[in-house]
Amino acid sequence: MTLKIVPNPDPEFLKEITQRVIENDGYCPCLLYKNEDTRCMCKDFREQTTPGFCHCKRFMKVEMEDKKDA
Repeated sequence: MTLKIVPNPDPEFLKEITQRVIENDGYCPCLLYKNEDTRCMCKDFREQTTPGFCHCKRFMKVEMEDKKDA
């Protein structure tokens, strides 16, 4: 299995949180400090090795089956 990054499937929530990221100069609105590690998509999420949401739930990682060539 591999992990694929997808946007939150709730369009209203995605729109709202995206606006908050924009208002926060591209940084995660859920973290208290601003540096390259907290720029959306944050370092914690990029390095996440399990399925699930990022801090602000703007993105999520989902398991995808590996494609096998026949």
